[in-house]
Amino acid sequence: MQLGREVSFPAGARIFEEGGRADHFWVIRDGGVNLDIHVPGRRSAVVETLGAGRLLGWSWLCPPHQWHLGAEATSSVHAWEFDAGEVLALCERDPELDHALLTYVVEVIGRRLRAARTRLLDLYGPYGSGSPG
Repeated sequence: MQLGREVSFPAGARIFEEGGRADHFWVIRDGGVNLDIHVPGRRSAVVETLGAGRLLGWSWLCPPHQWHLGAEATSSVHAWEFDAGEVLALCERDPELDHALLTYVVEVIGRRLRAARTRLLDLYGPYGSGSPG
């Protein structure tokens, strides 16, 4: 938390764009953020909504360090912002932190992939293919 700084985003602000350079991440203190994916020929599809306590952004961890999704504030957002380079440098010096952070982020990636798959099937797949049971 020593590396974090408090930031805020107004409702409707684009926090990052799919394909943009991923060099920060955030932990949301309060407010809401929609994660969306570009769908050619259509509006971007919201695949997940994040709230307080959730990690916003994981693409900074994996080359080529480009956002896999876009993010937009759905309400006023207050968050802690972290510089990815500073966090990665700290992880190099602290293997326990490195392991804990990677374990956490891998869990987040898994949840996001499942959420994106389900949402896209709900929107574009055959009836009933996205939501379980």
